[in-house]
Amino acid sequence: MFNPVQETVVGPPADQSADLAVDVTQLVAVEQWTKQLGVTEAELRLAVAEVGTSADEVRTHLGVQ
Repeated sequence: MFNPVQETVVGPPADQSADLAVDVTQLVAVEQWTKQLGVTEAELRLAVAEVGTSADEVRTHLGVQ
C-alpha cells in the first residue's frame, strides 16, 4: 500500500564541513548529534550551553573532530 507520509529527520548531515547549528530542541536531532559526536545528551547540552550552537564550536569544545 502506498503511504504518502514520509518522516523527515533533522540533524547533522554526513558532510561536517559546513558550520551547522546543533539543535537541542528536537529529540531526533539530539539523538543524532550525540551518536555522531559520541557523547551523552548531558554532555551535548552542556557544550551547547557553554559555547553556543555552532557545530564547529561544539566539536572543538568536546574535542571531537
